Amino acid sequence: MSRWRPPSPSSTAIITREGFERLKAELDHLWHTVRPEVVKALAAAAAEGDRSENAEYTYRKKQLGEIDRRARYLSKRIPALKVAEGAPADREVVFFGAHITLENSASGEETRYRIVGPDETDAKLGWISIDSPMARAVLKKRLDDEFEAALPGGPTQFIVVDVGYDA
Repeated sequence: MSRWRPPSPSSTAIITREGFERLKAELDHLWHTVRPEVVKALAAAAAEGDRSENAEYTYRKKQLGEIDRRARYLSKRIPALKVAEGAPADREVVFFGAHITLENSASGEETRYRIVGPDETDAKLGWISIDSPMARAVLKKRLDDEFEAALPGGPTQFIVVDVGYDA
C-alpha cells in the first residue's frame, strides 16, 4: 500500500474586501510586531549558553518557524486573491458575498450563512466557503428556490428564504 494521495483541489482565489484587509493586516502584524519580539527573545535565549538543553531557545526557534511559514503563505496568497467588490444587479440571486437564510425542508429549521472565500471562513459567524458543498449547491439559486445539498449527514433539501448583500 502506498502513501500517495491525489493533490487536494486548489481553493478558489476570491475574497471579500474586509477579508482581504484582514489578511494584509495579519501579515503586517506578523512582520512588524510579532516577529521582531520573537527574534529578540530568541537572541536572549541563545545568549544563555548551551543550546542543546535550552528549552526557551528550542521553543522560540519553533515559534519563529511557524511565524515565517504563515508570513510566507500570506505573502504568496495575497497577490493571488481577487477581491469581489459590490453586489450583483439581481439581488434575489445567490452569488459570492451573499447573506442567505435557508430553511431545512424536513425540520423547518432556519440557518443564516454568508458565502465568503476559503481564507475567511468562520463557523461561529456562519461564514461558509464558496468551495463548501452547501455554497456550491445554493449558488445561482433565487429567493424561494428549493435545492438539495450533499451534506455529511446525507442529501438534505433546503429552501432559500432570504438573500441579502448588506451586512
